[in-house]
Amino acid sequence: MATRIVVTRRIPDPAIELLESAGDVWVSPHDRPLSTAELHDAVRGADAAVTLLHDRVDDAFLDAAGPGLRIAANVAVGYDNVDVGACARRGVIVSNTPGVLTEATADIAFALILMSTRRLGEGERLIRAETGWSWSMFFMLGTGIQGKTLGIVGLGQIGLATARRARAFGMEVVYAGRRQAPEEVEAELGARLVPLDELLATADVVSLHCPLSAETRHLIDADALARMKPSAFLVNTTRGPVVDEAALADALRAGAIAGAGLDVFEREPEVHPGLIELENVVLIPHLGSATIETRTAMGVLAAQNVVAVLGGGAPVTPVA
Repeated sequence: MATRIVVTRRIPDPAIELLESAGDVWVSPHDRPLSTAELHDAVRGADAAVTLLHDRVDDAFLDAAGPGLRIAANVAVGYDNVDVGACARRGVIVSNTPGVLTEATADIAFALILMSTRRLGEGERLIRAETGWSWSMFFMLGTGIQGKTLGIVGLGQIGLATARRARAFGMEVVYAGRRQAPEEVEAELGARLVPLDELLATADVVSLHCPLSAETRHLIDADALARMKPSAFLVNTTRGPVVDEAALADALRAGAIAGAGLDVFEREPEVHPGLIELENVVLIPHLGSATIETRTAMGVLAAQNVVAVLGGGAPVTPVA
């Protein structure tokens, strides 16, 4: 029987072509997330599944796929949609796509910092609404970032790339996380590790880069927001549920913090209506890795993982 490779949603052609060298490839004809029933039906009898962040890979998924499934290749750096333990118990390898989206996502994080601190989204909406305006000394004043402190929550690859951009803009950097960065990295950035409470209380911009887990779900809740300075800004480019959106909407409305920039949301594609009503939050639709070059590289890396495993080798980027 031919090797069956299932791709749950269309990915760039170079990745499909690579997969076709390893077996028969089925690609979902729907340009949308599959329903649970559709997903389970699609993966029946698969030897490999190329999944996306909206696909839940759990025991039910694995039951549907059957005992022949050898790899779930997730086209994302995060893998909170995958039950890694369930896969391990069944001998299914899990891979992700780290590294290739680092710079693109850091670009978006820093774009959100600039958009929120300088009120760029608000300004564009004003122009598009054809609202009358004129230049004046006090018109739409924002906040400069030079000499201000950026607090990075999770100094992984993307957090590090964002910190480097901040240094180029003249910002100071502090970070919070499970482990201290190498001495040479701290020296390069002039950065120091601080407890999360201290970071929240002192940073002018807080940028979230920690993975989503049970420990980080709603890490930024009402209490965390209350610790931030009223002049501070929050940026999230990691996973939506790291932030309690209802609490954030309340904090922004009350002026507890100055603004926010979000690329990810708790219940994508839904956005909390309280956020949509506000001017002091920038909202963009999960564009962190959305460049032609990056999405192609992500797809190809996922395909390389599949080809390696189906060929009897080790994946290029396994999830530990």
